[in-house]
Amino acid sequence: MRVLLVEDDDDLRDVIASGLRDGGFAVDCASDWPEADVLLHVTAYDCVVLDRMVPSGDTLAPLEGRRRAGWSVPVLCLTALDSLHERLRGLESGADDYLAKPFSMRELVLRVRGLSRRAPARLPSFLSCADVVMDVARHEVRRGGVLLSLSPKEYAVLQQLLVHRDAVVTRTGLLEHCWDEMADPVSNVVDAVVAGLRRKLGSPGLVHTVRGQGFLLSAEPGPS
Repeated sequence: MRVLLVEDDDDLRDVIASGLRDGGFAVDCASDWPEADVLLHVTAYDCVVLDRMVPSGDTLAPLEGRRRAGWSVPVLCLTALDSLHERLRGLESGADDYLAKPFSMRELVLRVRGLSRRAPARLPSFLSCADVVMDVARHEVRRGGVLLSLSPKEYAVLQQLLVHRDAVVTRTGLLEHCWDEMADPVSNVVDAVVAGLRRKLGSPGLVHTVRGQGFLLSAEPGPS
């Protein structure tokens, strides 16, 4: 899942981005609304974490404008403005959730995960292929009933493969959904993560390489 974080405090932005990445999200960052607006025009996000006050002003006004235009990406407002009046203003302007600073990183990760499941292409509660079952709400994967210990990136890649089960997912597609804008598109990072995922999933193999195209998750034998 890919998240846009809009926060003007450099140190706090780094801490939040690191926490979200540890939670399995690909995170792009912006320090002000104009920068965020550009990213929102070129990238499909599952959730936006939005600081209320940034150098260009209160972000509720542009958020409300996007909502009126039909924009439906879930938004969590993260702010020190925590009075009841301000919380209500945020929700009335189009925020889906409101978290006051200071906050628990664990709570933020869980709230963003919950909001991401409300995105337009909402995920089902469970995804499966053969005896591999992903519990999306619990962020857990089991094979044959045995809990697997996956890294955040392995989980994200497996989720994309499960969503597109029996269809080829390109390396570019995996980079766009599972990594942020800092990923090197010419590196072998996707292949490395897929290799680790295959090892943890074990036999029989479910993740097949389609030469020149990408990867295919299927219980059926892969292309020859």
